[in-house]
Amino acid sequence: MLTTSSDPQATEARPRLLDTVDRVCEMCFGLFMALTFVGAVSAVGAPADAPRTMFYTALGCNLAWGLADAVMYLVRTLTERGRRLSLVKAVNNAADPANAIAHLRDALSPGLSTLIDDAELEAMRGRLARSVHLPTRPTLGAQDFLAAVGIFLLVVVATFPVALPFIIFSEVSTALLVSRVLTILMLFGAGIALGRHAGFGGWIAGAVMTLVGIGLTIAIIALGG
Repeated sequence: MLTTSSDPQATEARPRLLDTVDRVCEMCFGLFMALTFVGAVSAVGAPADAPRTMFYTALGCNLAWGLADAVMYLVRTLTERGRRLSLVKAVNNAADPANAIAHLRDALSPGLSTLIDDAELEAMRGRLARSVHLPTRPTLGAQDFLAAVGIFLLVVVATFPVALPFIIFSEVSTALLVSRVLTILMLFGAGIALGRHAGFGGWIAGAVMTLVGIGLTIAIIALGG
């Protein structure tokens, strides 16, 4: 996405390390990862150490995937900054203003391109031409690493409501029931958050997300969970 800032290294202004969509999606990612392992537990014929084993297996899996997701966030951020820096350099090194404007228009999304005329792109080109502190290469800042840590924690923390019942309850069947109920409640909350963020009914979105969760849980049970 094209930004109008003269400094392509500047991180987007945001009140929190991750926006609503990022936080909810990362939580759901960890939730579904944990649910995949929890769904492998069968209440019938489960060994005595199955609950504790399942808890540590789900936690270990989410630790690994949380780390991978955090690292890939940093890779995506660095790549995007490199793309923006390349765009600024291409605009500033263009042979003429028309060529520079063409570079800017190519960087716009199809929907946004129809809303911005050449005069606005020319004003943007002028601001970019006055950039005097361009970095030589894209870099990462402290906020980026904090956001990566936040992603890691979101993925890992999502494990506990799903897997913790297997530590609390000695009966596997009870732990499974509590785990699946908590999963549905978390999905309902995630749907409400996404719905409100998108500007439509939060309760409707929560119900839809809940149905998705129920469908996934049923599928896991049918596959032997």
